[in-house]
Amino acid sequence: MKAITQPLRRQAAPVYEKLSDPVLVTRAKAGDRDALEALCARHGPRVERLARHVLRDPEDARDAAQEALAKMCVRLPQFRGDAQFSTWLHRLVVNTCRDAADRRSARVHDPLDDDLRAGPAADPVRAAGMSELRRELCDSLAEISAREAQVIVLKDALGYSFEEIAEAAGMPVGTAKCHAHRGRNRMRERLEDRDVA
Repeated sequence: MKAITQPLRRQAAPVYEKLSDPVLVTRAKAGDRDALEALCARHGPRVERLARHVLRDPEDARDAAQEALAKMCVRLPQFRGDAQFSTWLHRLVVNTCRDAADRRSARVHDPLDDDLRAGPAADPVRAAGMSELRRELCDSLAEISAREAQVIVLKDALGYSFEEIAEAAGMPVGTAKCHAHRGRNRMRERLEDRDVA
């Protein structure tokens, strides 16, 4: 038997940026911190974009994105691989954003109306009813798509024409009308569900 005279080649360190998600997940689950960092770096921008889309508030979105990435690191061992990693992460981000929105809505307080601060001449029952209606309208606006909400606010709250809305939002007039129609119907349904309409 011939003896090996050449030294064994050292295996080069993997280039994590070039590894696929399944390989990175497998390595990260095995305790490879570099693989976990590569997953965070690869998916971080997408996580932030999704959080901004869901929450719309940049500060809340940034916080939710960081929270979602932290949850990904902790919950990665639970990922079974039944779906693509990006699908699993997408679901995790959306759920984290929903939790953040629930926390935000729990801490939202309407400022007192001038009517309530005005004294005995003001009708506090009417003012409280108007405040409740405003909160319900805001909640309903938050539950429809961003485009629909934008068109409804521009049209119904600010009095823009559909032509002005179309120009400002960069969409055809017919699309603006469609967003307004669909958005109003969705808001009406939500308000009826809450017995507000």
